[in-house]
Amino acid sequence: MRRFTELIRQLEMSNKTNDKIAALVDYFTEADDLDKPYVIAMFTGKRPKRPISTALIRQWAVELSGIPEWLFAESYHNVGDLSETVALVLPEAKHLTNRKLHEWINDLATLQDKSDAEKKESILNAWDSLETQERFIFNKLISGNFRIGVSNKMLVNALAKQSDTESSKVMHSIMGKWQPWEISYEDLMAGAHVNTDNSWPYPFCLAYALEAEPASLGAVTEWQAEWKWDGIRGQIVKRNGELFIWSRGEELVTDQFPELHFLVDELQDGTVLDGEILSVKDGNVQAFSVLQQRLNRKTINKSQLNDAPIGFYTYDLLEYEGRDLREEMLEKRRSLLVKTISGLKTANVVVLSPVVDFASWEELALIREGSRDINSEGIMLKKLNSLYHSGRKRGDWWKWKVNPYTVDTVMIYAQKGSGRRANFFTDYTFAVRDGDQLITVAKAYSGLTDKEIKEVNSFVVKNAIEKFGPVRTVKPELVFEIAFEGIAESKRHKAGLALRFPRISRWRKDKKADEINTLDDLRQLLQSTL
Repeated sequence: MRRFTELIRQLEMSNKTNDKIAALVDYFTEADDLDKPYVIAMFTGKRPKRPISTALIRQWAVELSGIPEWLFAESYHNVGDLSETVALVLPEAKHLTNRKLHEWINDLATLQDKSDAEKKESILNAWDSLETQERFIFNKLISGNFRIGVSNKMLVNALAKQSDTESSKVMHSIMGKWQPWEISYEDLMAGAHVNTDNSWPYPFCLAYALEAEPASLGAVTEWQAEWKWDGIRGQIVKRNGELFIWSRGEELVTDQFPELHFLVDELQDGTVLDGEILSVKDGNVQAFSVLQQRLNRKTINKSQLNDAPIGFYTYDLLEYEGRDLREEMLEKRRSLLVKTISGLKTANVVVLSPVVDFASWEELALIREGSRDINSEGIMLKKLNSLYHSGRKRGDWWKWKVNPYTVDTVMIYAQKGSGRRANFFTDYTFAVRDGDQLITVAKAYSGLTDKEIKEVNSFVVKNAIEKFGPVRTVKPELVFEIAFEGIAESKRHKAGLALRFPRISRWRKDKKADEINTLDDLRQLLQSTL
């Protein structure tokens, strides 16, 4: 546990990718082999069931610390993290131990069916065995909520370096259905479990955002342009007579999309398609808000099937006749993809995502401006000789999105952040005008510099009007431009609208609150997108 706690400390202290990778490499070199699969599982989002409710953890911490409930609540609001608050208020441990990480995790797993009294005894004994920072990590093990700034790519690069294995093999190996108590670190790195299930997808190849002018990419003849669809990235896997559909989030979503099940009969065994799951009606791609009606549904009713029918726009072929094509160039993969799709009978459901023809970067720029007319986010640029990499590789694939929508709003609520932002008000709620009222339309916490965050924090402290737990109502004076990708009707929001991916574009110090946009402005924007 001490070694894992030190790893978390090192990761939290640095913003530099190379330093974090070095810390991960050191950990996986030195740590107990039985601990390593658990750490990989935690960092890749494989969360075990929570054995104890947060309400009980909070109750026991208050009892043990001897502080009143109101003081604990104030401490929690100030710290911003329950696990850390509990670790800080507990009395000093008297019986320190140095048990392995996997032993602590296994102990927690055994509490699932125990009585509250037995759970309490176990947790209090654990708190009395750990120093403050170790308690914090232990509390995180209970909740399963680790937010430490380690991306899958960073973890893969560290594991590849430590194990002297190709990163693509590591990425493939750590995806999917494996459990840390059932597999050794050696077998996990070797991918011993990968071929035991017909369903395994491949790690997705991702693109960087194009920030320079496209002309900087060189000759247009070296590039393939496609539409960037606004849907759910997915892989369709057909092996040994079975069909599986995976989302980019490593979630098996086969049952959610019955429209695609016919592929079990039409796709050859040993085929893996990469593409976008979209709502497609009468041959037209519908807005993402329509697709949302179909997501995360255990059952699909007739109304949903009719209003948001599913299509799959495929743009890459990763496996053909059982052969891995990822080391083949895009030109060859595309040629085999055309052949594969042309053999399907239901062509209006699984569609070959079209290549966008263009003779110059200037012409493509004009075409890109019409992206939203077909519910596309912009253009994808892929080098014709590119391989299908795991994750991102700068230079091969680029996403050239259309400029976002923007709206001028005023901040009316603020809440403190978590982790390193726990001492600052960094989570904000924004509103537009509706007559004489202010109507909330978005929440955002990204887009400001550290200096601006401190300025806003100072304003909130001095201008708070009301307090609702951790939330502060502030004077409606600070104007911010909010950028967003789309807008849709929403019955869940007071404004009747929902903004897609809102974030702070800039602080409009040049504007006053009476100059912000109105709710009617957003409604007109919604109508223009329909």
